[in-house]
Amino acid sequence: MANNKQQIKRNVQNEKKRLANASFKSSLKTAIKNVEVLAKNSDKEKAVEALNLAYRKLDKSVAKGIHHKNYANRQKSRLSDKVNAM
Repeated sequence: MANNKQQIKRNVQNEKKRLANASFKSSLKTAIKNVEVLAKNSDKEKAVEALNLAYRKLDKSVAKGIHHKNYANRQKSRLSDKVNAM
């Protein structure tokens, strides 16, 4: 347990950030899953809209430092391949 004021504050900040990151990761996974489901159902127009949302979320996760840029690029490539294959 922290016993000085600075470390106590830092622990509170870290916990807030951890929860925010967890929430963002969850929304990103949902966005990716939506693209996959729409691509599987052959709904091209909605799949492209969902793909754009997933792209924005992936780019934001890299900017925030939540994910590595290679992870985001790999996911974008994978999702675009699925949408283009329809």
